[in-house]
Parts: sequence; structure tokens; C-alpha cells
Amino acid sequence: MSGVRLLGWTALAMLAFAANSVLNRMAVGAGAMDPLAFAAVRVVAGAVMLALLVGLRGGAVWAGWRGRLPGVFGLVVYLVGFSVAYLALGAGVGALILFGAVQVTMFAGAVLSREVVPGRRWLGAGLAFAGLVGLVAPGGAEVPVAGAVAMACAGFGWGIYSLAGRGATDALGATAWNFVLSVPVVIAVALLVGQMQMSVAGLWLAVLSGAVTSGLGYALWYRVVPELGAARAGVAQLTVPMLAALGGALVMGEAVGWRFWAASALILGGVALASRQSALSKR
Repeated sequence: MSGVRLLGWTALAMLAFAANSVLNRMAVGAGAMDPLAFAAVRVVAGAVMLALLVGLRGGAVWAGWRGRLPGVFGLVVYLVGFSVAYLALGAGVGALILFGAVQVTMFAGAVLSREVVPGRRWLGAGLAFAGLVGLVAPGGAEVPVAGAVAMACAGFGWGIYSLAGRGATDALGATAWNFVLSVPVVIAVALLVGQMQMSVAGLWLAVLSGAVTSGLGYALWYRVVPELGAARAGVAQLTVPMLAALGGALVMGEAVGWRFWAASALILGGVALASRQSALSKR
């Protein structure tokens, strides 16, 4: 893949990730749909799209049980927490909390699994955590605590999901099975706890989020990640909170204050530092 094409596909994948925040906020924040109903429709639409992609590739193959249970658990926690959080959070703030919580969770996973963690990753994780704390700290905070906790849970879930998928040999197949197996769990949670209220507009936003910006977006990301490499892939994702904030401002008129930008500098700077490859690892 040429450099220009790689840049274009990467940018499209980042736009899809940011669009998930904007679409969820448009449906849930505006009251067009119950958050748990949104999560249920999103996972069903995503499962259908990913199953179609696997079928077009040559048929479904069982991805095995390795990482499947934590993968499904992490995906369910992410989907539910993500939707509930956008009852209160703006698109950009939600994406920033999610991104920071994912990085802190994955760093903790590396420490618990006794990986060798270089000093720059300790410093980077510390900066990211400090940014999260500063964003939700009392004293004129712009962020509702309940929404921040829900999104932090979503970030924890996505971090677990990512850690569970590190050993997957077929990323697309594993993702498709995780979505399919998550469908009955998320639907059960929505029926037991949620109100299952939705409008036609909210339903279409959830389908768009599940099938296009989640299903196709994840498939595209898996296509470009091997060519980007781990470090460049990590840095590319730094653009997602900013794109989500821009989308929230343009589509819904959401404003972000100085705490958002200060926290962004800490969180994204910390992640960039942690993602940087050393000269030894490059060789």
C-alpha cells in the first residue's frame, strides 16, 4: 500500500472512531434513544456487518476460546458504559476519557503480566492518569462525575478487550465472534435494566454506528494496523478525541473549555510518549 493510500485509509478509520462518539451523543444525549437500547442495536448491527465481511472473505471459522470470554466481557462493558456515559458527556470529553482509561488499563495489564516496562511508559501512563484526574477533579469541573465514571468503565472494558485480543491470529474473525457472542448479553441487559425507548432517528443512528463506524471501521483499522506498526498506530489514535470534539462542535454546537485542552495535552502527550519506539526496538 502506498504512503498516500495508507494515510487516507488511516484518516478514514480515525474519522469512523470519532463518529461513534458523535452518533452516540446525537442519539442518547438528545433523548432520541435509551442508551441501553442504543448499545443493543449497535452490537446487533456490528455483528451482522462483521459476519458479512467474514462470509465474503471465505466463510466463518471458529476463532477458538482463547481470549474469547474476556473479549466478550470487555466488549459488553465497553458498549454499555459508552452509551450510558453519553447521557451526560459531550462527544469530545467522552472520547478523551475513554482514550485515557484504555491506555491506563492496558498499561496496568502489562505490569500485571510482568512485561518489561521501560521508564518512558511509566512516565507516559502517569501523565495520562494525571490528565484524567485533572479533567474530572472538583473545583469548577466541566465534567459530570457519573458520566465520567461510566466512560472510565467503558475504557476499562475496551482495554480488557484489547488485551484479550493480543494473541489473536485472525483479528477480523475474532472480532466478529466477540460481537456475535455479545449480542444476547447486551440485549438481556437492555431488556432487564433499560427502557428500550427509541425513535426512528435514534434507531438509524444506532444502526449507522454499529454497521458502518464500528463494523466497517474496525475492519478497516485491522487492515492498516499491520502496515502502520504499533507505534504509529498508537499515535494515530491520538487524533480521535480532537476529531470527536470537532464533530460535537459542528454537529451539536458543543463547546469545550480550557480543562479539556489541558487534559488533552497531558493524556495525548503521555500516550505519545508511551507509544514511542526506542532505537533498540526499531532495530
